[in-house]
Amino acid sequence: MSTELTESAVPPPTEPPESSSTPSRRTFIATTTAVGGAVVAGGLIAGTPLVGSEEAAAAEAPHGGNVSLTVNGRRHTVTVDNRTSLLDLLREDLGLTGSKKGCNAGACGACTVLVDGRRVNSCLTLAVRLEGAEVTTIEGLAPGGEDGELHPLQKAFIEEDAFQCGYCTPGQIMSGVGCIQEGHTGSADEIREWMSGNICRCGCYVKIVRAVEQTAHGK
Repeated sequence: MSTELTESAVPPPTEPPESSSTPSRRTFIATTTAVGGAVVAGGLIAGTPLVGSEEAAAAEAPHGGNVSLTVNGRRHTVTVDNRTSLLDLLREDLGLTGSKKGCNAGACGACTVLVDGRRVNSCLTLAVRLEGAEVTTIEGLAPGGEDGELHPLQKAFIEEDAFQCGYCTPGQIMSGVGCIQEGHTGSADEIREWMSGNICRCGCYVKIVRAVEQTAHGK
């Protein structure tokens, strides 16, 4: 008599037993994750910086130094960031707001001051580079100080009505003084050429030139 194997007689398939010497995929992932976390934590606890942290810290650290300069006859020693402009030093640190921040890109001349007798755009001049420099702003232009007699060019601006809103006037006057000291006042055309870096949105150019010419030639 033949014996037929029935479905119930067939033993169910079983998974091969895991070898104790070969880790499973799940065990491998869990182990590597734990080891990686331990390495990171160990580095932080031991004070070992992660890759790139030194560069990030260096980038965030402020860079600057002390600079000593004379502004309107008074000596100042200040600590500045390497990126601080002379204009911001004057306005924010020394409270000399006569120099105006117009374009802040050296295109309008509203921030013109004299450094060692030469006119510069203070918004483009780094303060940290002015060690030992002599700076003159509109506040220090009058021979008698803020309460003293006006500079001849300041008087000429008033007499010629060479301003309207007045925003550009400090820079115009400082540039005009520099223009006179440089000897670029031989004619009205020459004055216009050498004053062309100072913009007046009110359009007082004719009167500005006349005021500079009057001061230069003592008219």
